[in-house]
Order: sequence, then structure tokens, then C-alpha cells
Amino acid sequence: MKKFYVVIALAAAVLACSQCHKAELFPDEGFDPRLSGGAATIFDASSHAFSVVMEGLNERNNYAHNAGDNVFGQTFVAPPAPHFQGLGPIYNNSSCVNCHSGDGEGSPITGLSGSGLLMRISLRGMDEHGGPVPIPGFGTQIQDQGVFGASPEATVDISYADLPVTYPDGSVVHLRQPTYTLSNSYIPLPADYLSSPRMAPPLVGMSLLENIPESTIRSFVDAMDTNGDGITGKVNYVYNAYTGRTELGRFGLKANTATVMTQVANAYQQDMGITTYVDPAESAAGQTQMDAVHGDSSPELADSLYNYVTYYVRTLGVPARRDVTDPGVKAGEVLFTQINCSGCHRPTIQTGIDETFPQISNQRIHPYTDLLVHDMGPGLADNRPDYLASGSEWRTMPLWGIGLLPLSNGVPYYLHDGRARTLEEAILWHGGEATHAKDSFMALGATERQQIIKFLGSL
Repeated sequence: MKKFYVVIALAAAVLACSQCHKAELFPDEGFDPRLSGGAATIFDASSHAFSVVMEGLNERNNYAHNAGDNVFGQTFVAPPAPHFQGLGPIYNNSSCVNCHSGDGEGSPITGLSGSGLLMRISLRGMDEHGGPVPIPGFGTQIQDQGVFGASPEATVDISYADLPVTYPDGSVVHLRQPTYTLSNSYIPLPADYLSSPRMAPPLVGMSLLENIPESTIRSFVDAMDTNGDGITGKVNYVYNAYTGRTELGRFGLKANTATVMTQVANAYQQDMGITTYVDPAESAAGQTQMDAVHGDSSPELADSLYNYVTYYVRTLGVPARRDVTDPGVKAGEVLFTQINCSGCHRPTIQTGIDETFPQISNQRIHPYTDLLVHDMGPGLADNRPDYLASGSEWRTMPLWGIGLLPLSNGVPYYLHDGRARTLEEAILWHGGEATHAKDSFMALGATERQQIIKFLGSL
């Protein structure tokens, strides 16, 4: 109990310091706009901004965070090996950090160690829990790499076509229209399979998003579009195999995962072929090439190591906003609200109470998401349902930290599959419920459009 009060005192000290700076810089504001993550905000605008621990952890918890950091960056290998064995027999990548560069997003390439794009697949219909139907011999994800003696399930090929978009003022932006094909499958794929490319998203603020009350998220739904803005939204409920319950989806690009625990375990199991006590089944189970080394039921990642990684993800801080007093940024923020981008990308949400974790408890945060899934129109549709999310619906991407992706990743990519190379391209891909906001953006003058881009870069 004593340690708990020490943690609260440290967190209070951090907030007190921020309040002093706020009073100096923002005397007329009711809050400090830099504190994107409330008490979990960190002030680091370098290429390591997504990898900084929250302030206020005690010595024991800092040890757990650092231990998780080490495992997160560890490259796994195929058995037999003295340490960190269990990779495969089929997989997409050999470490967490290879997909999440600098704890940020992935890159839209496949088949290489630095890739961060994978392909979800399924048959039409729903399984017994309302989720995607696995394809016999493949499951629900293509593993495009294999250990020695194991064949990758298939090769994912990407090609791009040029798609010009012309503004009312005559200026033109060239988008990339991707086409995905699967080739070299180790056994034939059914002709009518469904597929969905997914790029690894940033890990920013996951514990804060997990602590938003379900009632708050549900309150954002406007099923009958009572305010007439064309935005309705939907909560995605998904099956959690670990708890055996149907729960509100918060994570994943279609809000198809309920908790940080299951998100981490699923990534190990599906992306690396490594089992845990949360997800003990092999991703290659049922395949003829399943190797005997993976035949026992013991988790391949020790419980303590899995827990450390989960804790590491949950204690990553949220980068503070930057340039909040810049006139162009402030003008862009006003325009962002005026054209109703904020109808889905909600700027401010209050988290719930968690007496064991003061950094995320009762925090006023600015994630710029509603955690709902929205119809984004045919241009972004993958035509593959995922629980209650249809083939054209995607979770509202949180925007906090988005301006730091060029530093974290070197080359930033946006949207669910990385097709957009700039924030402007990402906006122009919006359709469906976001059509009005996109059209309003296009109707603005070039200076106003750049102000919105500049505002997004400050997040």
C-alpha cells in the first residue's frame, strides 16, 4: 500500500509541474493542450518518442517495463535454441520491433524482416462466435515466411496504380491505388476467399484507450444520425477466447480485439508463431507441415516474459503536442472542427477510474478517436467483415502522435494498409461517413488545407 501512495505522489508531482508551465504558457486556457495523454504524457519529440515510459512508475514497475522492452526487441529463432526459441514453423516476422518500428507503425512491404504488413483471410460467413471463418490449412492470416523445412503459406504481392484527384482550384494530388494478390500458396486457396491487408499501427496510449468506459464509447454512436452530419458509427463486439466472453473491441484496425492482453498474445501467435498462456494454440495447427517440435502444449513464451511485454506496451507514454501556440496550427485546429473531422476523430475523452494505475485513471486525454467503426466508402473497403464491422468499416484511427511518424519510421505511411504517403493523401481517401468532411477539405483554399495538415503534424 505504501508503494501505491508513492506512485500517486509522483504522478501528482508530474501534474503539478505541468500545471506551472500551463499557467505560464496558457493563462486563458482551462487545460494544457500539450497533454495528449494526461498524466501519461511524455515530452520527447525525437525519433524515440513512441518508446518512452510513463512518468511516476516505482522501481519495481520500471524494472518490469524495461524487461518488457528487452523482450519486445528480441529476435526469436526456431527450435532447438538456448533462448527465445519457438519461432514458426510459419510466421510473418521474428520480433515485435520489426513490425513496430520505434514502437510506431509498420511499413507496407511483405516478406522481409522490416515489413509491417500482413494479410488477413477468411471464408464467407461467421464462425460460432460471430467472427471470420478460418480457411482450412490457412486459418485467418497468411504467414508468408517459414522456418527451415516449412513452406510459407503464400506470397503477398502488391502493385499500385496511379489515381489522380483534382481539387476545385485545379491542383492535382496523385494517390496510390493498391491491388493485392496471393501467389505460391503451399496448397490451393479456395476461389472465393476474402482478404484484408493490415499494417501494424502505432502502440501509443493503449492502456488509456483500454480504460475508457464502455458506456462512453457507446454514447458516441448516432445510429439514426440525429444531428444530420452523415456520421453514425458502430461499436464492434468481439469474442475474447481467453475470457470466454464477447467484449467491446477497442484495438486492431477494425476494432477486432478487446484488450491489450489479447492484442499482444495474438500478435505473438499469429505474426511469429509463438504461443502464450493467453493464446496457447499454434498458428499452424492443423497443417500437414506442423513440425513435431511444436507438438507439446506448453507455452513457448514464458508467462513472465509475456506479462513483461504486455506491461511494457501498457506503460508507454503518449507524446505531447507541439507548436500549440503557432498561428497556423491554431487556425488548422479550428478548421478541423469546422469541417467536422472531429465528428469521428474526437479530440477529448475522459478515462475511467483505476486506483492501481494513477497515470491512466480519470485522465482528460486527446486521442482524436471515438473507437467506433465507420463506413469509409468503397475506396477503402476490403469487403471482408470482421465480427460486426462490415467490409467497408474501419476503426477511427487515433491521431495522437501522428505528426511524429516521419521521425519514428523514417518514411511515414498512413491508413490501414499504408497506401497513403502523406496526411493529405490519407484525407483524400476518406469516403462513406467521412465524405462530407473530405469534400469540405477539398473545397478549402490551398492555405487553409495546409493549415489543417500543419495542425495534424502538431499532434
